[in-house]
Amino acid sequence: MSNTTTAASRPTTLYLPDMPLVIWMVLITVGMGLAGGMSPQQLIETTNTGFGRALGEFALILLPSFALAAAMSFHQAPPAKGLATLTSPVAAAGMICPDTAYVALSPIAGRQKLDVAFGSYAGFKLLYPAGPLIVATGLGVSDPSLPFFGLALLIPVWGVGAIWARSVGALPARISDSTPIALKFSALRPLAPFAILALLLIVGAMVDFSALPVVEFATLPKGALLIAATVAILDCPGAERRACLDNSVLRTGSLLLVIGAATAFGSILTKLVSLGDVFPSGAGLLGLLSLFALTAMFKLAQGSSMATFAAIAPVAAPIVSSSDISPVAAVLAICLGSFVAILPNDSFYWLVRRDALENIESERRTIWILAGGAIVQALTGMALVIAAVIFGFF
Repeated sequence: MSNTTTAASRPTTLYLPDMPLVIWMVLITVGMGLAGGMSPQQLIETTNTGFGRALGEFALILLPSFALAAAMSFHQAPPAKGLATLTSPVAAAGMICPDTAYVALSPIAGRQKLDVAFGSYAGFKLLYPAGPLIVATGLGVSDPSLPFFGLALLIPVWGVGAIWARSVGALPARISDSTPIALKFSALRPLAPFAILALLLIVGAMVDFSALPVVEFATLPKGALLIAATVAILDCPGAERRACLDNSVLRTGSLLLVIGAATAFGSILTKLVSLGDVFPSGAGLLGLLSLFALTAMFKLAQGSSMATFAAIAPVAAPIVSSSDISPVAAVLAICLGSFVAILPNDSFYWLVRRDALENIESERRTIWILAGGAIVQALTGMALVIAAVIFGFF
């Protein structure tokens, strides 16, 4: 999974102890509160309030998302080679994991393994129900246009990654032992719940169902996810359904702990710092760039994309609410910041390095290919978001 860091890929430091992100968040939150002059009672009360504030929202998003991802992983029918590349962003978003999508699709991708890698990475960051939905939940953003902006960004961002792979000579000249695989429409079956999710979101964006509460819930992200996950679970073999649900509970539980710690950190921060002075009204573009840079620092520090999404959104929420930053643009800026970068402290790096780039001996060149491509993707997407803000699309 993309959210675990193997021992081989875990970064080493000379000065800091190796501890999980959630431990750092708790220690920094407590230390910051005490250093800021809070009384112990005030610190505990603020932490308690902040920790539980967003957990219900995230539970309704993460539980069905991870159940959908677990159910999709049980389907092993391979699509044709070209279709593997084209479906990689959708598979990564649906599985809530670029690693799983890459592992499933790369064996039949031939020379396009890096296209699958950059496509999976971009899809996980920019498509529902992955990055944009998780970040939007943390920011309290509910905008029906967000999935469509994410999809619009996906095409150029993914394309830039593919161009980068070719410009640096990372693609093999020929795969002599590859054999064509006939198109199997049964391979599209695992993506059916994702299509249902997209259809429900589109209908919800186009039609007002406020007079029909049940239908309205079904066409909102949380309801649509619940329906899509239910369809996916029912499509699993009966003996595997409990395993899918157990998997979703385990993944959700660990992330909720990170989210709670990050939200508590955000609550303490807003008590001690006037964010309105840091991000004054009118500083929209500066705020977007700050969110992009802040997310990039989170990602560089600890590697995991999912942990970055979980931790950054609650921290960024008070920044967005205290400035004139467009909420949709803020979500996209955070998602794009998390592209920076595919490095050895990210498990996705090692998957691609030992498969698509196994013939490259130099670790420095491998980092140049993967981290460079991810950074180019991030900068391209961010430039498009800034242009959209300037021209009034947000």
